[in-house]
Amino acid sequence: MFLELKDTTFGHKEALISKANTSLALGEVCLLIGNNGVGKTTLLKSILNQIPLLKGEIYLKNSLLKTLSSKQIAAQIAMVFSKAQIPANYTVKDLVSLGKYLHYPYYFELTKEDDDEVERLIHDLNLQQYKNFSLQQLSDGNLQKTFIGRALAQNSPMIILDEPTTHLDEENKINILKLLRSLAKTHNKLILFSSHDWRLAKEFADKIWIIHNKNLETGIAEEILLKHNELLNGRLFQMDDAFVPPHISAPEMEKEMLYSFLQKNFKKNLSDLKFTFHSNIWEIESSEIHYKCTSFTDISNILSKHL
Repeated sequence: MFLELKDTTFGHKEALISKANTSLALGEVCLLIGNNGVGKTTLLKSILNQIPLLKGEIYLKNSLLKTLSSKQIAAQIAMVFSKAQIPANYTVKDLVSLGKYLHYPYYFELTKEDDDEVERLIHDLNLQQYKNFSLQQLSDGNLQKTFIGRALAQNSPMIILDEPTTHLDEENKINILKLLRSLAKTHNKLILFSSHDWRLAKEFADKIWIIHNKNLETGIAEEILLKHNELLNGRLFQMDDAFVPPHISAPEMEKEMLYSFLQKNFKKNLSDLKFTFHSNIWEIESSEIHYKCTSFTDISNILSKHL
């Protein structure tokens, strides 16, 4: 195994994650998920030896992490944080190229092979038209992609990314995740990334680490999700005590959308109504009415008339 956690407790003065035992191998993609404040970034920084462990040990390529120098860790792990300081007067190509200088003295020039790889990464990240732009000119999404490019140029066996898709639109999220999975499978790299977009991200992850009740639960992505029903199903939020919902028989997404629509527009007791969705038709039934509707506008008109 490339990365091993042995009875590892993460935190600052108090534990955020206790007694974690797990491992990851080269070629795997792992998604780290959990609510804000549960310790995701602390865990990632601890793997970089930037935050000391409260208990236990981390092993990197069979070496005890705390015995390694910063340069030795950087040779093994490239990191992309969700918020990073923007270097002054750097262009996109400058920042991506910076990943190469880990391997050379500061005064060294990149080889043609290095330069060709930087150009390829800029192309793969769809940043060609911004190659000579200063970083201050970039949108948040393109800036995020440029920092990812720097990490990829580093050519480390493992890449850690903290919320890498936060500032990206749907198309770019998919492109980045496809690229990361391709790197793992084609170039035998270990990818560990955190994300709130788990519905999309889990399509690209082999393993999931989920932080829950100060524990780190790990396993195959699909098996972890099946154990956590709260992740797979939409939640119906009660925003107003005056609203009493009807019985809704529908797939989760349609159920969630109807619940939202009714709660915003009808602050009443609707418990005597039954809504059933099938073949893109909503049926509304009670002891007094029976209607079929094709839109929320129809539903609104009918309820306004009868309530």
